[in-house]
Amino acid sequence: MLFYFAPKTVAVASHIALEEVEADYKTRELDFTSSEQHGEAYLAINPKGRVPALVTDGGILTETPAILLYLAQSHPDASLAPLEDSFRLAKVQEFNAFLCATVHVAHAHRVRGERWADDESAIKAMQQKVPQTMRACFQLIAESFFRGPWVMGQSYSIADPYLFTISNWLEGDSVDIREFPSIADHNSRMRERAAVEKILEIHGI
Repeated sequence: MLFYFAPKTVAVASHIALEEVEADYKTRELDFTSSEQHGEAYLAINPKGRVPALVTDGGILTETPAILLYLAQSHPDASLAPLEDSFRLAKVQEFNAFLCATVHVAHAHRVRGERWADDESAIKAMQQKVPQTMRACFQLIAESFFRGPWVMGQSYSIADPYLFTISNWLEGDSVDIREFPSIADHNSRMRERAAVEKILEIHGI
């Protein structure tokens, strides 16, 4: 497999999962400072011009929830998802879909406001709203989704590297992770894992 990523992006989640399942893969780092993700070569891989992208024997996968689930299903011995229980697996996907469709988008209003507006005052208004929306997202996660010590309870899953990746954005979004003790504890616990330590070094986090 070939994994396309850019440092310190949401690709961190999939990168951790690749290490957790001990996948046989190579990497290709994209240079966002030169907008390499919008170049013709990468657009042939992912027309969205975003990361991550994973080239597999079966084809190309994009979107973090899809890549995470693929890695869990293609490496069942790693036990990163409750593959034998359709409801519990759906709950994992429910959580990851929330991170993808709601939390990541809330964060992106600070750093990618031009996706939704051209007017500078509108972009500034979106940026000012981010601490409130991100705090609300993590309040909901802490109170209604997070079971502890891992997202789904006692079993580490593909939801954990995803939550970890996004929780690392809170400081930049002017939210103190310590407002959510269970999430702060999860972040610290994740950093103790060998796969996470390796990927954080690669991404310079």
